[in-house]
Amino acid sequence: MHFLRHNWRDANEIEDMRQEVYARVCEAAQAQTPEHAKSFVLKTARNLVIDRVRRGQVVPIDAVADLDALGIAVDAPGPDRSVMAREQLRRLQSALDKLSPRVRQVVVMRRIERIARREIALRMGVTEDTVAEYLAEGMRVLANILYGEEAGP
Repeated sequence: MHFLRHNWRDANEIEDMRQEVYARVCEAAQAQTPEHAKSFVLKTARNLVIDRVRRGQVVPIDAVADLDALGIAVDAPGPDRSVMAREQLRRLQSALDKLSPRVRQVVVMRRIERIARREIALRMGVTEDTVAEYLAEGMRVLANILYGEEAGP
C-alpha cells in the first residue's frame, strides 16, 4: 500500500489497485510460488502502475507521481494504433457481453465511468463488499477471456 500511495496520485484508485495486485499475485502463485514474496508483491504493484500508465485510456499520464522513477519510455503512437485500438475495443465489448448483468454493470460503472465503489453500492442497493466481489469476479473473467485468447493457438 505504501508503494501504491507513493506512486499513484489518485487516492480513490489505491484500494482497487491493491485488489488487482492481490489477484495478479494469486494467479501467478498458482503456477509457481515465488521465493521472495515481498519483492514479488512489490514488483507486481510496480508492473500494475506501469500497465495503467501505458493504457492511456484508463488514466491520464499525469496521474503518476513520478514517471521517470518508473523508467517508462513514452513512445509516439504509430499509424496502426487506431486499428489496434478498435480491435481491442471490439474484444473488450465482446468480453463484457459475456459477464452477468450485475457484474457487467459494476465493471462498467467502476472501470469505465470511474464511479466510486460507495456510489455504485448506493445506486445498486448493495453493500460495498458486494460491489468489490462483483468487480473482482468481473475483472477475473475479463482477464481470462482477453488474455486467455491471446495465449491460445
